[in-house]
Amino acid sequence: MTPARPPSPLDAVVVGSGHNGLVAACYLAREGLRVEVVERDQVLGGAVSTVERWPGVQVDRGSSAHVIVRHSGIVEELDLTAHGLRYVDCDPWGFAPAPVPGDPGPGGRPLVFSVDLDATCASIEAACGPADAEAYRRFVAEWGPRSRAVVASFAGPPSPGRLVRAFWPLGAPRDGRPRTPGGDLAVDFLGSGDALLDRWFTSERLKAALAWFGAQSGPPMSEPATAAMVGWVALLHDVPPGHPVGGSGGLTAALRRRLEADGGRVSLGDAAERLLVEDGRVAGVRTASGRELRAPVVVSACHVLATRDLAGDAAPPALADAAPPLGNGFGLVLRALTDAPPSYPGVPDELALGGLQLLCTDRTQLAAAHGDFAAGRLPREPVPLAMCFSASDDTLAPPGQHVVTVWGQWYPYELASGADWDALAGPAARQLLAAVDRYAPGFADSVRELYVQTPVELERELSLLRGNVMHVEMGLASMFSLRPTPALAGQRVPGLPGLYLAGASTHPGGGVSGNSGRTAARLVLADRGRVARGRRALAGLAGRVRR
Repeated sequence: MTPARPPSPLDAVVVGSGHNGLVAACYLAREGLRVEVVERDQVLGGAVSTVERWPGVQVDRGSSAHVIVRHSGIVEELDLTAHGLRYVDCDPWGFAPAPVPGDPGPGGRPLVFSVDLDATCASIEAACGPADAEAYRRFVAEWGPRSRAVVASFAGPPSPGRLVRAFWPLGAPRDGRPRTPGGDLAVDFLGSGDALLDRWFTSERLKAALAWFGAQSGPPMSEPATAAMVGWVALLHDVPPGHPVGGSGGLTAALRRRLEADGGRVSLGDAAERLLVEDGRVAGVRTASGRELRAPVVVSACHVLATRDLAGDAAPPALADAAPPLGNGFGLVLRALTDAPPSYPGVPDELALGGLQLLCTDRTQLAAAHGDFAAGRLPREPVPLAMCFSASDDTLAPPGQHVVTVWGQWYPYELASGADWDALAGPAARQLLAAVDRYAPGFADSVRELYVQTPVELERELSLLRGNVMHVEMGLASMFSLRPTPALAGQRVPGLPGLYLAGASTHPGGGVSGNSGRTAARLVLADRGRVARGRRALAGLAGRVRR
């Protein structure tokens, strides 16, 4: 029996049950607010969700490896382990194979990146030589504090004051050498990932592995201000990526349990259709089922352009005129049920299958794939990233079977040829499987079932406009105080009090982070506090007048 719903009005409605929306709802409910989350889909979690794709087989619909949220403090602040969240550490967190026979350049041993820095450096020394191993150790020491500053900058609105507080300590003297944020620090952060790698390392194999890791945010490492995306590897020697037991949706399931424990609720399959606005401010939402959820606060945790549609004629200029760069797609995802995990010749499974299988040995492969993408065509030589978390989590598939995700980046949503993605899905999938097969012979033959998420299918299934998993491009022109637009970067919507933004469209962008959801909740609570203080001040003034 469905429990009776608490009566309206609510204190807040959250639109979208993605992880940022649920994080916002949890922080609000924790403070005693009456909160309801409304979701169009019948599946909880948006792009952080897991479904039974085939009988007895749990398959992620979006993200699989969680990185930023494990460094944000949100899991601990909301005590999500008490609500069923359990991560399997990806350790080793990265694997890059040796070049296959016939490729240019020397052969050699694979690169294995572990939480253990000494073990990682030993792997680099064996594959690339002692100079690069020592350089990597210094790189981690240099970029660890820098990446922690990035984490700090993600924890709130991207105001100049917050950014200064996050990064200023890096200018303190270190090792007897004065360092200033306006010196080499600025050059590094504004420079490209490729330039950073070229300054630090000599081995192209090492550079390619780190560049492919950094490129997961979207831009090629040749673009300005991509150095920090490479530098993030330093933090993975503290806390590695993780995969929730049972699938990526384990995170959003735990968030829902936390929300409901604090009195909040989630309504699936009942989309928010219209923002209610009265006297120039938010008054709630109307849903597809005809319900009117009255609330003075709406946190819109969906795409910023979906929020614009939700507001309709009530959208103020900052929202009505929003035109952030959406790009032309992002990637192609294969979800495979196999008889065996990828097997790399001469490499034990425990070294290759722990985390991200970075199947790239030369940055020219990345440059060529991005060049094809920019030209509006499929990559002639796709670059895969493979993950097989069923090797460490037996809840995902029956014995003897495995779930393998293969990610191919830089696949255009619109093709210059005008070709139909539904017709291209099969050939593109076979080409991407063959790219894995070059490094793990026999993998393609092990595939028993295959679900293909083209850029168009990502839009259909997960409401990711133009197939962009980051909502808005992650280049320098749309980050920090420019995301999604300068007018909306504060996550409040100017001209429409009570409406707040969250999700990948906002700072700090895409990926499993939760930061924008937490920031939105903090803004709501701060605004409520200001209103309450104002009312108390007015009441005190009225009392003095009466006396």
